[in-house]
Amino acid sequence: MERINTVGRRKAAVARVYVNEGKGNITINKRDIANYFPLEQLQFIVKQPLLVLSLEEKYDINVTLDGGGIKGQAEAVRLGVARALVKIDEEYRSELKKNGFLTRDARVVERKKPGQPKARKQFQFSKR
Repeated sequence: MERINTVGRRKAAVARVYVNEGKGNITINKRDIANYFPLEQLQFIVKQPLLVLSLEEKYDINVTLDGGGIKGQAEAVRLGVARALVKIDEEYRSELKKNGFLTRDARVVERKKPGQPKARKQFQFSKR
């Protein structure tokens, strides 16, 4: 199997995911997953597609992450990993889709409007 690469995005985070056969090592920005995401919850989010398909020990994953916060980054990696697994074997698609790992969450922060302090909040108004 040659090296598979995909992209996952969430909010402002962009994850370029490279998957090849290996022993289950996950490296993010040249750091181990436990070092990059110290919270167990975020590590679980990243590993979800592998856990659902029972492939934790089969592939080495190398990720280049850019932008966003830690939660958005973790979810971007999850999408990238799920897309890579579908590229490897099309039969994984139904299980990953059923668990919602192939759906790009398009929600992003709404921009600030001119003449307002935030996106929707208005400055205090008084008639007098």
